[in-house]
Amino acid sequence: MDKHYLNDAKNVIVGMDKLNERFSGKTILMTGAAGFLGTQFVHYFLALNDQRVVSAPCHVVAMDNYLRGVPEWLTILQERKDIEVIAADIVRLATYPRADFIIHAASVASPIFYRKYPIETMDANIWGLRQLLDHARSNPPESLLFFSSSEIYGDPDSQHIPTDENYRGYVSCTGPRACYDESKRFGETLCVAFWNIHHVPVKIARPFNNYGPGLRLNDRRVLPDFFRDVLNNRDVMILSDGRSTRTFCYVSDAIEGYLRLILSHENGESFNIGTDAPEVSMADLAYMVIRVCGKDVKVVRKVSKDAHYLTDNPQRRCPDIAKARQRLGFRPKVLLKQGLQQMRDYYLDHMDDG
Repeated sequence: MDKHYLNDAKNVIVGMDKLNERFSGKTILMTGAAGFLGTQFVHYFLALNDQRVVSAPCHVVAMDNYLRGVPEWLTILQERKDIEVIAADIVRLATYPRADFIIHAASVASPIFYRKYPIETMDANIWGLRQLLDHARSNPPESLLFFSSSEIYGDPDSQHIPTDENYRGYVSCTGPRACYDESKRFGETLCVAFWNIHHVPVKIARPFNNYGPGLRLNDRRVLPDFFRDVLNNRDVMILSDGRSTRTFCYVSDAIEGYLRLILSHENGESFNIGTDAPEVSMADLAYMVIRVCGKDVKVVRKVSKDAHYLTDNPQRRCPDIAKARQRLGFRPKVLLKQGLQQMRDYYLDHMDDG
């Protein structure tokens, strides 16, 4: 296994403690397996087997359409007996494998790419989810986890920062980001209806800016963009005034939160998974990346050629995670500086990956 993924998987195992055994002998269907979060989930489950944490091996069904190719790590691991790789479009698949746990993370998540592929984005979040819910109704799993998004809140006013799960959102249904935002919102509606009517044991995660090893340098999200510039000794380009703020949750903390959620009895419920501090501006984040990399470059502000680059972009994003703390025992541990250092080390080892 890649040492960076394995290190994060080991940290998740420590955090999960006795809960790890709940996956003993279980089959996990992971959609979006080649994505950022899918990669981390797969390595966690395989690490459970390799580290002999579970009394019986678990089995992973790694499903993705692999439009960007089968990643190198999966090419290396796919000969293992505890993983089955399925190349398929979740929207068009006729049948699904039976599984004890279903994790639905098949969706474009980068704004640049979901604006480029709006229909495909909506299809995965609505029709793909609907088919999984129908499958789960006929072949009941122990639990199904749907990945929604913090984007469902839109651009909250200052009175709703930090934002809790009861905030209903301030979202455009026709704007350039609507394909993602609204399909995630509708996906949540589907999940709640299938729990209320058919008792499908579905949980809903709302991620807040997860980051760490595995985010591709060409993903076009803010941290990969910053690292790509800095590690190539270029000035960091910010296509805004740099004042919008975010909190960032390191991926091993986030994965532990999602695992705790899928093992819970919180059916038909939504949970923010992220960190509530520090809330940093994009300008300050750029300078943090520069310091972590030890480079002598500057931060340059420019205007994007894309007229809608900043349309409907939230000015602040910070979650209230009291619900996850109290009901899931979720406790983020990795500080932002530490997470950025680990991300830097990953990129230094993977500069040729793109």
